[in-house]
Amino acid sequence: MPITPTFPGVYIDELPSAVRTITGVPTSIAAFLGTAPRGAADQAVHITSWEDYEQEFGGLDAGSALSYAVYQFYQNGGSEAEIVRVVGTSPPAPAPADARDAGNAGEAGNAGDAEEAAPPKAAPASIALPNGPTLYATGPGTWANGTLRARVDYETAPDPDGKLYNLTIRDSARNATEHYLNVSSDVTSSRALKNVLASSRLIGKIENGEKRPTAHSSTGLAEGQDPFPDDKKDVWYTAAAQGADGPAPRSEDYLGDRAAQTGLYALLKTDIFNMLCLPGEPGLIGGTANILSAALELCVERRAMLIVDPDPNWQAPNAVATAVKASGFVLNTDSARNAALYFPRVKQPDPHQENAVREFPPCGVIAGTWARTDVQRGVWKAPAGTEATLNGVSALSVQLTDRQNGVLNPLGVNCLRGLPSVGNVVWGARTQRGADILANQWKYLPVRRLALYVEESLYRGTQWVVFEPNDEPLWSSIRLNVGAFMNTLFRQGAFQGRTPKDAYLVKCDATNNPQNDIDRGIVNVLVGFAPLKPAEFVLIHIQQLAGQIQV
Repeated sequence: MPITPTFPGVYIDELPSAVRTITGVPTSIAAFLGTAPRGAADQAVHITSWEDYEQEFGGLDAGSALSYAVYQFYQNGGSEAEIVRVVGTSPPAPAPADARDAGNAGEAGNAGDAEEAAPPKAAPASIALPNGPTLYATGPGTWANGTLRARVDYETAPDPDGKLYNLTIRDSARNATEHYLNVSSDVTSSRALKNVLASSRLIGKIENGEKRPTAHSSTGLAEGQDPFPDDKKDVWYTAAAQGADGPAPRSEDYLGDRAAQTGLYALLKTDIFNMLCLPGEPGLIGGTANILSAALELCVERRAMLIVDPDPNWQAPNAVATAVKASGFVLNTDSARNAALYFPRVKQPDPHQENAVREFPPCGVIAGTWARTDVQRGVWKAPAGTEATLNGVSALSVQLTDRQNGVLNPLGVNCLRGLPSVGNVVWGARTQRGADILANQWKYLPVRRLALYVEESLYRGTQWVVFEPNDEPLWSSIRLNVGAFMNTLFRQGAFQGRTPKDAYLVKCDATNNPQNDIDRGIVNVLVGFAPLKPAEFVLIHIQQLAGQIQV
């Protein structure tokens, strides 16, 4: 508030600063969607290491393409990731009429066989404590059956009301134990079961939390002895049961519901992600569970890039070229500026199967390479070239020649190559709008990713502008703060040009804020930048000189 002087003397008035620093957002947080043997379903779980994934989702699993993609992401330099586990909830598709007729050609009463053979609905395992509450595992699946165990004892603090008990939960498969002391059956207490289990990584929900369970027996339990041996089930502890994996996920399960934020749309709960990977079934081009179109639109909405895996049936460059040129190709829309397609698939030793070499979709390897390049060089550097090596990849499913690469590159397909003395590398940096015939401004991957980085950073860093008086003091403050952010990028080498004037532009003044816009509450800010284009083709001109000839 302005100071009103009333007496002779010195007055101090602290004025607000016009400096509001804009901080750049992360550029290499990868999001993964797929199946896993354990973990919370339809939730985006943030992890920062492969060890985090093992604890939450069970590590490598032969039936989970998701697990291998995340493993390869961290193997190639990834740091942060959002994981969405999908489980099957949709009923299986009905069998064709002729198949049903053939199956029912035998004795009568076989009509219900299909329903009886259908897998049960996915459900979390439950632990019904003796005369007490029922605890449910964090996510559906059979992973907790028998291995998730709970024990109750009464060695609590003084308890005249008889409401306290201790609860120990053990996941014997992962050797993880959680201890909760002095749990109260009083639901209004801060030590009520629902409160103490709020941070549990093993228990997702509870029922009948107001009941005080009966303590398990300690008969025969020696001091220091493990109270969770296999031969003392239902005596020293209660084991989880009735967990079910459910049917294989279908398209509806992977896609999920936007309103309920399930499936793919569980990523709406995240703060930010920059790359989206759909390893395995959900990412197959033209596959039964294809959700690429919806995933691409979500990436445009969230300013992220979709890393698209090649079809496993593409065994030659001609097959790739034919598919990409087809009018019905799923990535032919303008939104494909936020997508990048890579070919071929990668071969890698599988540590889960005695290092036998298997084929994998490359999205996890590519996401890790992007993240590594961002850290080492910046988001404006193309994640390709001799530095973009594919760690852990022993071979590629198709060995491409220069001429074959020359067929796919003009179509916007990024090739993976095995080069002598260099190894397996990424050898392309185009978006799916990078075909030469399109002449699109978002042809190159680093240009598009830099634009998304600038957009998201400015979007988050200018929220303070809303409801400020729309006049020159505000405009000058915007120019100051946005200009400082852009100048930082210029000094880091993100833009073309020798001087800031050549590299970027920040305009917010009376020339682009007419009175009509001011009356409507609109402030216009024009930000332009000169991006660095990758040196995709290097031409070396060699000429023979005539020497010292006297003329």
